[in-house]
Amino acid sequence: MEENFAQMSEVDVAYQILSEAGKDNPMYFKKLIREVIARKGKTVQNEAAAISEIYTMINMDSRFQHVSDGQWGLTDWYPPETKRSRSSTTKIPKTAS
Repeated sequence: MEENFAQMSEVDVAYQILSEAGKDNPMYFKKLIREVIARKGKTVQNEAAAISEIYTMINMDSRFQHVSDGQWGLTDWYPPETKRSRSSTTKIPKTAS
């Protein structure tokens, strides 16, 4: 099915690109955003501003997860992090000497 990227939002195009790349292929954010711009056929006057704007949208969208050093993947690729609270740590009872 041919997607009409011009009608999609930048974050939806980014989601499509990462979905196509697959779980084992998170992408560096600049490469991802340049691909978004290319697929949408956008003319960009200021690439740095466009990258910043799209990066902000991706960062705010819960479908995306920052993996490492500028690499982004999809949240559903990774299990949710388990957070430990202080109350769940094992307490060792003090023994009388």
